[in-house]
Amino acid sequence: MTERPARIALLIDADNSPASKIDLILAEIARYGSANIRRAYGNWKSASLVPWEKVLHEYAIRPIQQFDYSKGKNASDIALIIDAMDLLYTQHIDAYCLVSSDSDFTPLVMRLRTSGAEVYGFGERKTPMPFVNACSRFIYLEGLSEPPTEGDDETAAASLPQPTAKTLRGDTRLVQLLRNAVEASAADDGWSHLGAVGNQIANQASFDPRNYGYKKLSELFGAIGLFDIRREDKVWFVRDKRSASR
Repeated sequence: MTERPARIALLIDADNSPASKIDLILAEIARYGSANIRRAYGNWKSASLVPWEKVLHEYAIRPIQQFDYSKGKNASDIALIIDAMDLLYTQHIDAYCLVSSDSDFTPLVMRLRTSGAEVYGFGERKTPMPFVNACSRFIYLEGLSEPPTEGDDETAAASLPQPTAKTLRGDTRLVQLLRNAVEASAADDGWSHLGAVGNQIANQASFDPRNYGYKKLSELFGAIGLFDIRREDKVWFVRDKRSASR
């Protein structure tokens, strides 16, 4: 018997998310499981949600209507949170996908993860860091791109904004995260299997190399310039350059 795919609830804050990325979001979710539940929340009488209306039926997303009961208050956020908690207690959901750039969902993410569920977040780069860091994995929508066609790999890679090595090294949080993961996974010779490093990073923080402009973790390690990296029989290994000097 084959193992069933993880059941994922896709909950979209349509007021704070662009409809143009929904196909890429669903393609990303498919890597982790099946989005059996798909809901989008908003005031569907609002002209700003017309782009979402055009894709709801195409992608089998159920619209959840929420009127603006008072000015300055977002009833859609409350409805999404209530539904997420209902699903937590009444359905066998393995993971949640929250599409929003609103930090108001941070407590919800923390509660879902406390119950053992994975939470995948999608939002724009303006998303506040508390929400980003609370998720099991958070992916900036700007980093999602169409899969390259055959012979078009270089063009696709070039379309991603790639910071310089100096900029990457200036991100102390990133540097410490990578170094800690390599050290925790290192063998006696200082080399670490890149797959083990990736697992260690996932256990420490919400992380995706595409948020830094690189499609693969190996590319990010190579770009930052603080690590030795080698490939043997299609397997990548990485080592902190400080270990080599010692």
